[in-house]
Amino acid sequence: MLTTSGQGAAEAAEAAGGSEAAQAAGGSEAAETAGRLRAVCAELSDRFYERADVVRTLLVTLLAGQHSLLLGPPGTAKSELARELTGRIEGAAYWEILLSKFTAPTRMFGPVDVAALARGEYRQVFEGRATTAHVAFVDEIFKCSTAALNETLGFLNERIYHPENGGEPIRCPLIGAITASNELPGGEDTAAIYDRLLVRMEVEYLADPANFAALVRSAVSRPEPPRRTTVTLAALRDAVTGFVPAVSVPDEIVDAVCTLRSALRREELIASDRRWRQSIGLLQASAFLDGRAAVAASDLSVLSHVLWDSPAQRPTVEREVLRLVHPDAREALDLADAIDELEVQLDAMAGQSREALSEWVIKNAHNRLARAGKRLERLRAEALAAGRSTAAIDRVATRQRAVRARVLTEALGMDASMVRAQL
Repeated sequence: MLTTSGQGAAEAAEAAGGSEAAQAAGGSEAAETAGRLRAVCAELSDRFYERADVVRTLLVTLLAGQHSLLLGPPGTAKSELARELTGRIEGAAYWEILLSKFTAPTRMFGPVDVAALARGEYRQVFEGRATTAHVAFVDEIFKCSTAALNETLGFLNERIYHPENGGEPIRCPLIGAITASNELPGGEDTAAIYDRLLVRMEVEYLADPANFAALVRSAVSRPEPPRRTTVTLAALRDAVTGFVPAVSVPDEIVDAVCTLRSALRREELIASDRRWRQSIGLLQASAFLDGRAAVAASDLSVLSHVLWDSPAQRPTVEREVLRLVHPDAREALDLADAIDELEVQLDAMAGQSREALSEWVIKNAHNRLARAGKRLERLRAEALAAGRSTAAIDRVATRQRAVRARVLTEALGMDASMVRAQL
């Protein structure tokens, strides 16, 4: 028979064993959720051409419980991408709206219950509105009416809505909002909303003619049904509230963030302390999505979508961010500048004869694009061998392929389908 002290030791051992088992179970659940989300990311990246970075960043933003902005012209699949992403979350309530200057708050958060009003009661119907959504897509966010502005800010900031009848505030289950706009905010009122959108991404029309040809072909063909990996709402919530905040942030990452802040201040790019603090959650979410227990230097790349106010500032922010990540990313950006220069030259030669265009390709474009492509391949291989992220290199490589495809189709007159086969 055990003595009292022996019983205490046994109970402690049992408790420790239970704790280890719980940690192991939690680790297994976290790994499964992260793996499923990576599969979702890969599937959507395959479906939406030239959107791999956008898809991953949207997932990271949701995992951090933050809001994002897709900035770009109409017809760039912003709403379709938001719907498809939310459709992979089983059990999540999705709500979307196209705002105008005349959108009333009740249309967003709950119309008046007409039947109750006939009985002399003033009530709102909240089901199917922003008040019950786990993920929201708000198109033309900066056209929010003055009447709806304060309620929209409360919805984004505190996840609450104040009913029209003055009752207790309603707690909204919102995990994150994906917003979209064709233009930047034009007044102080909408600037308050802009500041609450932590992640900002530019979404343009397809740049690669081969991808455009594939897009057109998809409209007249019947492709195989896409794979549809899903994740449960409960698993996503566990990740947002538990697994992501548990990702550790090493001191060297804190030092790197401080260094980045100083570098951007020298460029007169100032972000608020709140924005810097919230960005740490994005770093943790990025590490979790990659299946890591600690933030690494490669996760800093996501800050390229956080620390600018106007698109003109984005290249500077991206360059300063990548200075901290790894040297091959910096070289990739230098190659990107050379590629952009070639595209500017191609645009300037519009309307010239085929002979003049062919001569320019032979003497200038072909060799420079080929050298850039080979160097990017080597940089990518070196990054993989060193265990570093290839995201920045991949973005430049996509740009190189797009410009090369334009040169082949517009300057040499090759068929887009042939170009796609070559690339």
